[in-house]
Amino acid sequence: MSYKTCPDWPELMELAPDLQFKHITVADAQLPFDVLSKISHQSLGEVEICCDVEHHVFYASHTDPEVVKALEGTHWFEVHEWATSGPGASSHAA
Repeated sequence: MSYKTCPDWPELMELAPDLQFKHITVADAQLPFDVLSKISHQSLGEVEICCDVEHHVFYASHTDPEVVKALEGTHWFEVHEWATSGPGASSHAA
């Protein structure tokens, strides 16, 4: 397994300070089968997702477009959605 900190971490820290975004392979992210079944890539070990696996939040700008589409309608949040209307929105409330 190889995890790399996202190079956009300063921007992501402003948006979601409680999350840690890493670039990992889809195979290592252990996404649910219903998501994996929507991805047609030959090797899930070569397709990247930028995410906080523990909190089920991904960064679409650094995630394979097919993976982004497969995650729609699941329990995973795109970081901007998470921060504005998802669980992260309450942590920014004054």
